[in-house]
Amino acid sequence: MKSISKRLLCIFLAAVMLLSFCACGNGNSNDVPANNSSEDHTPKLVKSMELLYATGFSVDYYEDGYKLITVKEGPDIYLVIPEGADSKTTDKLVKSLGVKVIKLYQPLTNIYLAATATMCLFDKMGALDNVTMSSLKADDWYIQGAVDAMNAGKMVYAGKYSAPDFELILSKGCKLALESMMIYHTPEIKEKLETLGIPVFVEKSTYESHPLGRTEWIKLYAAMLNMEDAAEAAFAEQVGYLKEAEGKDPTGKTVAFFYINSSGNAVARKSGDYVCGMIELAGGKYIFDDLGKDSDNNLSTVNLDMETFYATAKDADFIFYNSTIMGEISSVDNLKSLSALIKDFKAVKENNVWCTGENLYQETTDLGQMILEFNKILSGDYTDESQFTYMKKIN
Repeated sequence: MKSISKRLLCIFLAAVMLLSFCACGNGNSNDVPANNSSEDHTPKLVKSMELLYATGFSVDYYEDGYKLITVKEGPDIYLVIPEGADSKTTDKLVKSLGVKVIKLYQPLTNIYLAATATMCLFDKMGALDNVTMSSLKADDWYIQGAVDAMNAGKMVYAGKYSAPDFELILSKGCKLALESMMIYHTPEIKEKLETLGIPVFVEKSTYESHPLGRTEWIKLYAAMLNMEDAAEAAFAEQVGYLKEAEGKDPTGKTVAFFYINSSGNAVARKSGDYVCGMIELAGGKYIFDDLGKDSDNNLSTVNLDMETFYATAKDADFIFYNSTIMGEISSVDNLKSLSALIKDFKAVKENNVWCTGENLYQETTDLGQMILEFNKILSGDYTDESQFTYMKKIN
């Protein structure tokens, strides 16, 4: 009996010692961390952004609010890091990606915007408060939101893309420099910004083949700012305009889209350019079938002497004069004064001359609306010539 009691006592004491040892182990900060520790957690891919027309970028969503933005032309890869993110978790995610990334820390405030075609996207999302520096002065903007912000002092001129005011940009606490591809002509500026610790994002929507592919880049900037819902709503509106235009029968009308430069030459869009794409989506046909397709440069336009231009464009059903470079024309007589050949164009004789607004290229947001305006003009489906936002009838 005593032997059994001793054995039970030994077992009891052994159990107590084991529990005490485990308790001490659990309180040791040098032990292996629990599974939810940041040192043991690598955020996993959750989903990817759905895109309808854009092919030049992707956005991948990871756990804990991280987003990976890949601009495929390059490629350039950006990791959007949520506010308050654990640095060890960030490092583990970066290591797991196995690629070089440019880190963008939220909130992305005090943006220096030098890619002028993107200002409308920020305006449409209601994100102009994130942009406090501009490469254009107030008088150079056609976007009223940007004009108002600059006049109110909420946005300041910080120098053009090729000569930014580095001191001002630094003093503002700039967290992102948004540049157009023109920055590649001054690579030392991009390098200087990066040396100062300012990440540079180069906007490359011009590579998109579908016009609304350009507009869809609003979703990319929304991902940077956590404004995806606003971007989706704005983009859906433009898709609606496009679908309305596509739902109509082709007009069969041919279009000459050009302007006349200071040398007296016609400057026309290359065939396949996004403006030509808008004309085609609107049910029209760009008058040139293969203009500039053999060119080695990346320009979107071709300079033609007026005689060469006249040989093809004279038979176009409609003229749309591009006013974004040399300014708007006020009358057909004004257009005739630029070249003696203009009077012999079919569109001039039939009073089918239109002029684009000077704001055309600052309005990437509304390309669907522009396509529908082209469609209504080419089909004659309108009652009032003043109803259009981006096109104006020239008499």
